[in-house]
Formats: sequence, C-alpha cells, structure tokens
Amino acid sequence: MDTLELIALAAWCFAVAVAGGLVGLVLGNIRLPVVLLASTGAAAGAGANLGISGVAAITAGAAHIRAGRINWRLFAWMAPPSMAGAVAGGLVSGALPERALLAVIGAALLWFGVDLLRPKGERPARAERPEGLDVRAAVISGALIGLLGGLVGLILGSLRMPALLKFVGEEATRAVGTNLAVGVCVGAAGVAGHLPGGIDWTVLAVGAAASIPGALIGARLTGRLSEAQLLRTIGVVLVVAAAATLAQAVA
Repeated sequence: MDTLELIALAAWCFAVAVAGGLVGLVLGNIRLPVVLLASTGAAAGAGANLGISGVAAITAGAAHIRAGRINWRLFAWMAPPSMAGAVAGGLVSGALPERALLAVIGAALLWFGVDLLRPKGERPARAERPEGLDVRAAVISGALIGLLGGLVGLILGSLRMPALLKFVGEEATRAVGTNLAVGVCVGAAGVAGHLPGGIDWTVLAVGAAASIPGALIGARLTGRLSEAQLLRTIGVVLVVAAAATLAQAVA
C-alpha cells in the first residue's frame, strides 16, 4: 500500500469507529469494503477486519464499562456461544456462497432498522417477561450470529444489537455496552479461526490504530442521547449497514 491508501484506510476506520462507539456497534460490514481493497487478499482482509473490529470494541467497551452500561450476567451467557460460532465460521469460511450470506444479513439488518425507526405508536410493544431477560434467546442468537460473522469476516454486532433489544429484552443503553463486550470476544475468536488462512497484519495495525480514538469519542457521546434518541440512531445506522451489506452482496 502507498501512503495515500494508508491515510484513506485510517480515516475510514476512524469515522466508522466514531459511529460504532456511539450506538454500540463496530460496523465491520461498513468498514469491510475499504479493508478488502487495501488487503493482499479476501481471506486476509476478512481476518484483518475482524481484528480491527475487536480492537474498536475493546476501546469503546472500556468506556461503557466505566459508565456502567454492561450487563455482565447477560455477557456471560452470550459470549461463549458467540465465540464458538465465530471460530467455526472462520474455519469453514469459503465453504458457503458469501454473496448469499451477505444478502440474508443485509435483509435482516434492513428489517430490524426499519422496525426501530417506526413511530412508537405503530411498533408492537415488547412482550413483558416477568422472569427477566430471555437468556435462551441470548445463547441461540449469539451462536448463530457468531457463526455468520465468522463465515463472512464480520463481528455482526449490527445483528446482535437488535437481537438484544427485540428477543432478549435488554434496555438500549445496557445493550450498547453489552453488545460491544461480546464483540470483543467474537473478534478474538474470529481472528483465531482465520489464522490458518492468513491475516493482513499491516492493514490490521493501521485500522486498529485509527479505530481507537474514534471508538473512544463515539462511546463518550452515547450518554448524551435519551433512550428514544439512541434507538432511532441505532435504527438509522442499521439501515445504512443494511445498504452497505446488500451492496457487497451484489457487487
């Protein structure tokens, strides 16, 4: 890579990290096209993208820990199956058609994003769970999303976030931090799964270095939004992420 390519990669990773830190997402699907362009190969780029996502998640997650926005009990249930799924996905990466997987992921992101953006009066109320959060939904969704992410080189926090809100029943502010904490584990597991196929370490180093300040800035902005504003912001980001994912599927 020449100097201009490195600068462009760093600038894009910084911008994506700011947006991701704000809404509790690492937005690897938005970062991925630029990372792939800068990488020596598709598999190496996918592994580097997972590593960058993990670093961004660690950085923003640290800020959310200090603010008390992580549900550690939920994290303990969701992280292990998410990691197992990511390792499995990384090991069999390439065995399934990536375009079809991206199309499914993009359609799901679009559906969740539009659902969050619907006026409050039109959105079905979340079912009350007197026993608390739905741990079973956390385990199942974590494993499935981890597997999908490992296959395509993404942490897929953009899918895990709506799962936390809609199926698990977590409140928005704590879902933001919890999602990022799980994302740290998924990123590490995904990188491990991609090690046999190689990783572009230069791209990983540049992207990670640029993502650290961006994730810190974004995480510090989270507390300035009300829950309604945060949900709308998450909805907008999911729609943008859906568009980026669907574009990758047809490109």
